[in-house]
Amino acid sequence: MTNESDASPRQSLRGFVFAAPWNLLLLTAGALLVGFAVKSVAVPHGLLTGGVSGLALLSYYLLPALDPGIWYFLLNVPIMLLGLKLVSRRFVLYSLYGMAATSLFIDRITYVLPVADPWLAVIACGVALGTGIGVALRSLGSTGGADILAVIVRERYSMPIGRFEFLFNLGVFALGLAFLKLEAVLYSVAMNFLVSWVADACLTLFSERRMALVISERPEAIVQAILHSLGRGATVLDARGGWSGEERKVVLTMLNNLEMKRLEELIYTIDPDAFTIMGSGFYVLGQGFSKRKVY
Repeated sequence: MTNESDASPRQSLRGFVFAAPWNLLLLTAGALLVGFAVKSVAVPHGLLTGGVSGLALLSYYLLPALDPGIWYFLLNVPIMLLGLKLVSRRFVLYSLYGMAATSLFIDRITYVLPVADPWLAVIACGVALGTGIGVALRSLGSTGGADILAVIVRERYSMPIGRFEFLFNLGVFALGLAFLKLEAVLYSVAMNFLVSWVADACLTLFSERRMALVISERPEAIVQAILHSLGRGATVLDARGGWSGEERKVVLTMLNNLEMKRLEELIYTIDPDAFTIMGSGFYVLGQGFSKRKVY
């Protein structure tokens, strides 16, 4: 359990995260980054960004009568209809806003990033695009395109979004080989690795939790310290030593990254001989942590 005074701010924060203004802000920021990556970096260097934006760029390179933003909007229409059928209406409406904002930014941005080295362009485009996708997907929507398909696949088959984006983009690049120079496609493939990594990093940046198992002669004192000093919950498990056969109590708790050092200090202040196991990489849903996001 957590203290009432600690639980209330956390509940307010989770309520804010699921509110419309915050989600629209995330979508706008993500759309701006995607638009910058496409118009300021990818187009001047003839790169394919992958996803539906990559298909839009490929269409633009072949038929430049329509701007990349318009191509992006047109290609998104059937995907939006599919999302309306397979995902929630709320997700599609948010994604419709994200897609429209992305199309607008791609159409309106005129700034060109002043880099001549193609590898610097690959890095800049990959980081900006991956961050834009990741930021947008931290909302209850997306910037449209392959992001919608990625959410559908994740919800149904638990495939990470970055991995789906990578596989989808391989198809886009294979298509690009038929119309673009091999060098440009290879640069784009390298950029795709970076986009996938950055997008997944953005999605897990504040969601990763750490588990601690504490074996101590003073388990109750450690539990009280966790409850009152950290404001986190704790579970006491019954255990038995494999070699000694002695009955022991094991304290289990879940914390965020910032709280781990505080926990360590508390434990070894109470019991310098405690045995502690800390694991990372856990995605935790429930009271005091992330609320389940339903698309």
